[in-house]
Amino acid sequence: MEGGNVFIEIKKLRRPFPQERAYFCNPTNAMTLTEQDLSIPFFERLAEQNRRYQYRLPSRNDVGKFVEEIMCFLFPITQDCGNSSTDLPEAYQRLQKRLLCLLEPLNVNLETGKIAVAEQFLTQLPTIYENLLLDAQAITDNDPASIGIEEVIAVYPGFYAIAVYRLAHALVDLGVPLLPRMLTEHAHGLTGIDIHPKANIGQSFFIDHGTGVVIGETTDIGNNVKVYQGVTLGALSVSKSLAETKRHPTIENNVVIYANATILGGKTVIGNDSIIGGNAWLTASVPPFSQVYHQSDIKIRQTSL
Repeated sequence: MEGGNVFIEIKKLRRPFPQERAYFCNPTNAMTLTEQDLSIPFFERLAEQNRRYQYRLPSRNDVGKFVEEIMCFLFPITQDCGNSSTDLPEAYQRLQKRLLCLLEPLNVNLETGKIAVAEQFLTQLPTIYENLLLDAQAITDNDPASIGIEEVIAVYPGFYAIAVYRLAHALVDLGVPLLPRMLTEHAHGLTGIDIHPKANIGQSFFIDHGTGVVIGETTDIGNNVKVYQGVTLGALSVSKSLAETKRHPTIENNVVIYANATILGGKTVIGNDSIIGGNAWLTASVPPFSQVYHQSDIKIRQTSL
């Protein structure tokens, strides 16, 4: 122990370091690595790879801040302890600046430029907001555990994931690459709900609990659909050659899909007003007003003490 810092004696190195000891814990005593330490060829390799990237993107941290700011702007029922401002015009201006910041690295990839994209996105906020209110109402109407729409907005992971999806989907429609996926992956990390931003989802969408829900890129979902935890709306094949085809199912209006059901395939259509029971596995279409259940053989044996 030396100066309150733990160190490791370095006896053999492929390339000797200028110091005899590598210090940890205290960043002020951290070693400074020079070009000679890392080797110039490695720097050249990094620079070569960096030149190959087609896109430059905002940081995940900035994406997360944008999501939180826009959620607080739309639904100011939750507040940080240190910030109780409810000035909507001021919040709207901050939101504009944050969005322009996110779009800046991608500006060269946008057909109309970041300012036009930001303006078009913000003009869609009223419609997105009304759809989110319908989603929140559908959740509180259908979940006996919900005490009101405020709880759904502030607490429910399903609503949070749906909200971020709807914001991201609007950016998809405006031709913004990659950023929409960053938004939905931010929500995925917080909720365990994976909704691809290119999926098409109708009004009054209800996700209950939500952990493990997967909704693939080409999924089409109608109005008043209810989905429970562990549901997968996926593809039959993950071949790259199918990237431009419809690979995920179509779920028509008023369908209920219970926990851990799996529905696969771009040609699979679940007809309106159908009920898909828990643990069901479907790769073929079912007509409207169907009830599909998985039957398992459960045997109970009583053992004597």
